[in-house]
Amino acid sequence: MSLIFKADQTILFQGDSITDCARDREDHAGMGNGYASLAAAWLNAARPELNLTLLNRGISGNRAIDLSDRWQKDCLDLKPDWVSILIGVNDTWRRFDSNDPTSTEDYTRHYRDILTRSAAAGMGLIVCEPFLLPVPEDRKAWREDLDPRIHAARELAREFKAIYVPFDGVFAAASTQRPCEFWAPDGVHPTTAGHALMARHWLRAVGLCA
Repeated sequence: MSLIFKADQTILFQGDSITDCARDREDHAGMGNGYASLAAAWLNAARPELNLTLLNRGISGNRAIDLSDRWQKDCLDLKPDWVSILIGVNDTWRRFDSNDPTSTEDYTRHYRDILTRSAAAGMGLIVCEPFLLPVPEDRKAWREDLDPRIHAARELAREFKAIYVPFDGVFAAASTQRPCEFWAPDGVHPTTAGHALMARHWLRAVGLCA
């Protein structure tokens, strides 16, 4: 597979805290400290002649409905050629920490909305699989809520012919080599190694590396 990006294109990363990763809100080009920053750095280092623009508009705590609500300002108005979306774990988390659940149907509806609007604007789509590791112990109960969202994300990727990045499977496989805590101590927020793993597989999905 060859790289999907062309010269002078803009790629936007969207999502929650995993994408946000302490980015500077005052810096239009700020990429944060996570997988989005690492992926952007490797893209520009490997293919500097393409003159790619990488943007990050992830916001900590966001759910699918939050992306839908801010999609005009934080996606469509930026006119990216490609948008990469990672969303879903907070739709699950709020059920367990705030008794504020989001049904899979609502998650799917809001996700389809942002994909529909993006596709209509001519953007290429990259759907990233929400993920969860079973640490601490209570995270195991979250799977019943998150797994249907993962299936929904897969179905939407098929529906919209999006590039798909299977992060949940990636972390499950990696956790057979090192303990879950090595990759994400709270089961959700990756360590530096976890973010590097994500960046590697994201880059693989877009055709930069095998």
